Amino acid sequence: MTKKQKKMVFRLAASAVFFAAAVVLEKSSALAWIPFILSYLLAGYDIPLKACRNITKGQVFDENFLMTIATFGAIVAGALEEAVAVMLFYQVGELFSDYAVNKSRRSIKELMDINPEYANLLKDGIEEQVDPYEVNVGDTIVIRPGEKVPLDGIVIRGNSSLDAKALTGESVPVEVGEGSNVVSGSINLNGLLEVKTTKLFDDSTVAKILELVENASSRKAKAENFITRFARVYTPVVCFAAVIVAVLPPLAGVVGLGQSIYSALCFLVISCPCALVISVPLSFFAGIGRASREGVLVKGGNHLETLAEAQIVAFDKTGTLTEGRFSVFDSLPVKGISREKLLELAALAECRSTHPIAQSILAAYGKPVNGEKLSAYREVSGYGASVTADGCNIVVGKRNYLTEEGVCIPEISAPSSAATTVYVAADGVYQGVIFLRDAPKKDAKEAISTLKALGIQETAMLSGDSKEVASAIAREIGLD
Repeated sequence: MTKKQKKMVFRLAASAVFFAAAVVLEKSSALAWIPFILSYLLAGYDIPLKACRNITKGQVFDENFLMTIATFGAIVAGALEEAVAVMLFYQVGELFSDYAVNKSRRSIKELMDINPEYANLLKDGIEEQVDPYEVNVGDTIVIRPGEKVPLDGIVIRGNSSLDAKALTGESVPVEVGEGSNVVSGSINLNGLLEVKTTKLFDDSTVAKILELVENASSRKAKAENFITRFARVYTPVVCFAAVIVAVLPPLAGVVGLGQSIYSALCFLVISCPCALVISVPLSFFAGIGRASREGVLVKGGNHLETLAEAQIVAFDKTGTLTEGRFSVFDSLPVKGISREKLLELAALAECRSTHPIAQSILAAYGKPVNGEKLSAYREVSGYGASVTADGCNIVVGKRNYLTEEGVCIPEISAPSSAATTVYVAADGVYQGVIFLRDAPKKDAKEAISTLKALGIQETAMLSGDSKEVASAIAREIGLD
C-alpha cells in the first residue's frame, strides 16, 4: 500500500469514527453537527478542491462538481448524515479501485525480476560496488557468474553464456565473447565478463522495460469512464432543474421562496447518483482482486472489461506455455550403451558447470556425482565440457566441439525441431546423444482447449525463440 493510500485509509477510518459518533449524538445533542462536519471534511475535503481546480481549467461539469453540489446541498438543507454518507462511500470506492490497480502493477514489476541492484565498477584496477545510476558511458564494469547485467555494453574481456529469456523469450542461453553486445537485465551464467558500457542506466534496455511496466496506463473501463461522461451531461441538467425548482414555484405563487429553495436542495441530494458512483469501481476492484488470486495480473478496469469481448488470446511462450527451463526428454545411445550409462557419462562431464543445459542433465541423472575421481576438467563456454574420470576422457557438447576433438558422429535426426542436442563421447568414441527442450507445461494443452470451449475463436503465441522451436510447441499444444 502506498503512502497516499495509507493516508486515505487513515482519513476514512477517522471519518467513520466521527460519523458514528455524530449519529449517536444526533438524537440527544444539538452539537451533533460538529462531528458530522469533521467527518465530511476528513472524508472528502479534496473533492471540492478538485472541483474548483477543474473549474479554473474550464472543466466544470464532472463527477467532482456533482459530488460537491450534492453534498453541499445536503448540508445546507440540514441533511448532514446524507452528505457525509455519500462522500464517505464514494471515497471508499475510489480507494479500492486505486489499490487494486497499484497492487497489480507492483506484482507485474516483481514478477519480471530483471532490475539490477548494483554494478561492479572497475577503476584503475580497483573494483567498487555502486548503484547502476552512478555508472557513466565508457566505464568498465565487471559481471560475475550469477549476476544480472546492470547496463548495456560491449564485452572487452571474457567469455560466458547469458540467460536472456526474461527479455527475449529465447530459452537457449546467448553466448558472448570479446566484441559482443550485452543487454541489461540478462543474467551471466558462468564466465567472468568485463564490459564497457554504451548507455546510461536511464537509457538501458532494462530501464526502458521497467518504465513501461511501472507507468503502464491504468485507464478506467468504459463503464467507469461512463460516469465522467454521464456527469458532464447529467450535472448541468440537474443544476438547471434545481434552479427551476427554486425559482418557478415562488414566481407562480404556489409556495414561498424558502420552501422552494429547500425543495431544490432536496432535489440535488436525491439526484446524486451515489449508487452508480460507488458500485462501478467496487465491482472492478472485486474482479481485479479475484483475478490476482488466480495468478492473473490486470493493469486496470479497461483491460478487465475487454476480456468479455475477447476473440483472440495471445500467449508468451517461455515460462507461460512452457516450463521456462531445459529438461531431458529423450536420448539415443549407441548399441551396447544403456540410457542410464549415457546420462552418467554426460553428468560426469557437466557436474562442475553452471550452464542450464548442464544443470538439466544433472537433474535427469538424479544421482550425486563423485567429484573426487574427476580430473583435467575443462569447459568451453557455449560449446561443451570435458573431464577425465577413472582414466576415461569424456567429452560432452555440440557436434562441432566433439568433431574438433576427433570424434566421428553419425547423422542423427532429432525427435522434435524444438530439441537441443548434446553429444557424448568417451576416449574419442561416440557414445550417443541427449535431447533437451523447454517442454510445454502439463496443463497448457488443456488451457487452450478450455479457451476454445469458452468461445475464443483463435489462439496465438508470441515468442523471441526461433520459428522452428515455436512452431513445434504450437503444434504440440494445439495453438492456432
